[in-house]
Amino acid sequence: MALTLDELYRDLHSHPELSFSEHRTAAIVAQRMHDAGLEVHTGIAQTGVVAVLANGVGASVLLRADMDALPVHEDTGLPYASVARGVDPDGADVPVMHACGHDMHTTCLVGAVEHLVATRSEWSGTLIAVFQPAEEREGGAQAMIADGLFDRIPQPDVVLGQHLNPLPAGTIGVHPGTFMAAVNTLHVKMFGRGGHGSRPQKTIDPVVMAAATVMRLQTVVAREVAPFDTAVVTVGTLHAGLKNNIIPAEATMGLSIRSFDSAVGARLDASVRRIIRAEAEASGAPREPEFTSGEVYPVTVNDPEASRRVTDALGRRFGADRVIDPGVLMGSEDVGMLATAAGVPLVYWLLGCVDPDAYAAAAAADRLDIDIPSNHSAQFAPVIEPTLTMGVEALAAAAREWFTAADAPVR
Repeated sequence: MALTLDELYRDLHSHPELSFSEHRTAAIVAQRMHDAGLEVHTGIAQTGVVAVLANGVGASVLLRADMDALPVHEDTGLPYASVARGVDPDGADVPVMHACGHDMHTTCLVGAVEHLVATRSEWSGTLIAVFQPAEEREGGAQAMIADGLFDRIPQPDVVLGQHLNPLPAGTIGVHPGTFMAAVNTLHVKMFGRGGHGSRPQKTIDPVVMAAATVMRLQTVVAREVAPFDTAVVTVGTLHAGLKNNIIPAEATMGLSIRSFDSAVGARLDASVRRIIRAEAEASGAPREPEFTSGEVYPVTVNDPEASRRVTDALGRRFGADRVIDPGVLMGSEDVGMLATAAGVPLVYWLLGCVDPDAYAAAAAADRLDIDIPSNHSAQFAPVIEPTLTMGVEALAAAAREWFTAADAPVR
């Protein structure tokens, strides 16, 4: 007997997999889609799964969920908490956790597909379910596109999706227009000259070099970005050395650079590289730093008219008071690449996942940022209900807005 949706969610949460390693998750998803009667395509961009149901004349709706997890040691105390480990792209053994809710995204899409199949007599059109790998690293959406995604499926008329957010469970957030920031990820290697910790004069210390660089990078947004522009420069990783009495020969950093404007983003990138090179020169580095680009995601833009239709549909299903406009987010996403490649509208919304009473108490005490764990936190623990049921119904309701309310495809 197939797992119930809440059982499926707990199972996926307990067995997270890193980007492009989602083999177990993909196999489970593919089997559920096959059992539901859809045409299933597997192995797209290594672990991506796409399922298609042609159900008469009408619009083609692409629903997307991401599947990958993060290198985070789970600290939620949940009975189904992850103890999994994996190997990251650098070959390091790391803990793995669904710290961003992709397990819930996947479960909700499975549930929405199964619901739409069960009610297929009530709608007409083509359902396309995309289970995407590697949203967290290297850009799984673009990898699926490059691997011929749109050569294997019908042309969609709209791309729809959702993401967990630390809003009260039972709340949905839809924002038309520019919604999420662009991101440019940089991996940097800075070079020194290693030696014994007791003889620093014989070395060029890359730890000090990197530390000075991190501090100087904090001035980029503060002093090189106009106050009316929005930007973030984050140094998310800093690694150097293996032993406390050895000055290493190099240090590495991982950065994410975010903005809503391409010109601002270009200036940020140039400033970051200038400062890193200058700090290396100031330290007497024997060679210039090396820069390697990671994922580069564009600004996520929700089509205004399509967003209005989704907002109306969700308002009818759940009540207008439960559908809010959350404003713009500095987080980034690659889902927009799917819509851009297909040349169709995108609507991407937020799905609240925090216990409403806990949220209200934290808000009343002005402690939301302290008491409510956010995405990518080791304590991120969505409440399963009503999050799961609402996520399933939101995807289904948004899809049926195109299946049932449009006489012609939306372009």
